[in-house]
Amino acid sequence: MSDASPLYRDAAFARHTYLVIDFEGLTPAGHPAVPVEVAVLALTVADDGLSQLWSFESLIAPPVEVPVTSFDVRMTGITAAMLATAAGPEQVMADLDRRLTAPPYRLVAHHAPTEAGLIAHQRPHCPVLAAVPLLDTVRLARVLYPELPSHRLDDLVRYLRVEPPARRHRAMPDVQATARVFERLVTEGGRTGCWRQLFDLDRFGGLAPKRLTSSAGVQVGLF
Repeated sequence: MSDASPLYRDAAFARHTYLVIDFEGLTPAGHPAVPVEVAVLALTVADDGLSQLWSFESLIAPPVEVPVTSFDVRMTGITAAMLATAAGPEQVMADLDRRLTAPPYRLVAHHAPTEAGLIAHQRPHCPVLAAVPLLDTVRLARVLYPELPSHRLDDLVRYLRVEPPARRHRAMPDVQATARVFERLVTEGGRTGCWRQLFDLDRFGGLAPKRLTSSAGVQVGLF
C-alpha cells in the first residue's frame, strides 16, 4: 500500500519477530512480583502489516508461601484454585524459551520495565528470552501522542478505537490489546515521520534486557 508505514520497508524491522508479552502477577510484601500467568503473541511483517505466527499462554503456579489475596482475584480473576494444578515457572518459562528458535526477536510490552523485571528474575529458566531487547509501547505512545494526559493501555485502546480486550487484566487479552496498539503506533508513527527504521523505535521506545545486580539476585524462595 502506498500509505503504508516506511517501517515495513526497513530491512532490520522486517527481519525481526515481535513477541508481544504480558504477565499477571502477585506482589508479596518485601519481595519481587511473582508471575502467575504469561502470554505471548509472535508477530512478523507481512503485506505492509503484522501477522501472527504463533501464540503461547499459561498459568504459573506461585510458591506455596505466596498467597493469592482477594485483591489479586478482583484484579485478574485468577484464583488459588485455578493455580493449584498449574506448572511452576521453571517449566512454563522453559517451555516458552524453547519456542524461540528463529531469531532475531524484539519483545513488545506495555510499560516494558515491568515485564523486563519479571523476566530477569526468571533468567535461569528462559535464558534466550531474557537476552531479548524490549520495545515499550508506553514510551512510543508518549512520543506519538504527547497531547494525551495518560498513556495507559485502556486509554490508548479508547483513543485509537481499537477492539478492547474481553477480559482486561488477563495476560492474553492484554497481549492482544497491546499488539493492536503496537501496530497502530508503527503505522501512524511511520506515516507522520516519527520513525522510519527499527533504529528509531529503539531510540524512542527501546529498553535493554534487565540484568539483576548481585544484591538483587534471584530469590530462590520465590522463584
